[in-house]
Amino acid sequence: MRPLNVVPLLAATLLTACATSGGSSPTAGASLAATRGNTVAGTVSFVESNGEVRVTAEVSGLSPGPHGFHVHEKGDCSAPDGTSAGGHFNPGGKAHGHPGHGEHHAGDLPQLMADASGVARLSATTTALSVSSGDASVVGRSVIVHAGPDDFKSQPAGNSGPRVACGVIAAR
Repeated sequence: MRPLNVVPLLAATLLTACATSGGSSPTAGASLAATRGNTVAGTVSFVESNGEVRVTAEVSGLSPGPHGFHVHEKGDCSAPDGTSAGGHFNPGGKAHGHPGHGEHHAGDLPQLMADASGVARLSATTTALSVSSGDASVVGRSVIVHAGPDDFKSQPAGNSGPRVACGVIAAR
C-alpha cells in the first residue's frame, strides 16, 4: 500500500470510531450538608450507563454503623431538619422495601455503613433511577442520610430516624 492511501483509510477509521463511541454518560451529583445539630458532610454521584445508574457516596461525620440512605422527592434542603425534601422518591407508587429484593421505592438505596471513624463509602447500581430526563430522573430531587438504619419494611419510610444530611441533586 502506498503511504498516501493510508491517510484516507485512517481518517475513515477515526470518524467511524467517534460516531459509534456513544458520547458521555449522563451524570448528576449532590453535596451533602448537615441538618441542624449534626456534623455530617459528603458527596453523592449518579452516573447513568446502559440502563443502570451507579450511585457512589462518600460521607463523613456519621455515628458508626448503618444509616438509611434515600433519594427524596423534592430538591429542597432549606428546612433545618431536612423535611423540606419531602418523602422518598416513588414515581411508581410502590411500597418501601430493600432495593435488592422485590418491590421498593425508586429512591430506596442500600444502607450507608459508617466505620469506627464515622466514614461511609458506597458504590451500588440500580435500574429504578435515571439521570437523563423522565419520570425516574434524580435531577432536581434530593438525597438524604438518616441517623439510624433502615429496616426496609416499616411503611412508608423504613424507620431510619431523623435526617442528618441533605443535598440537592443537580445535573453535571
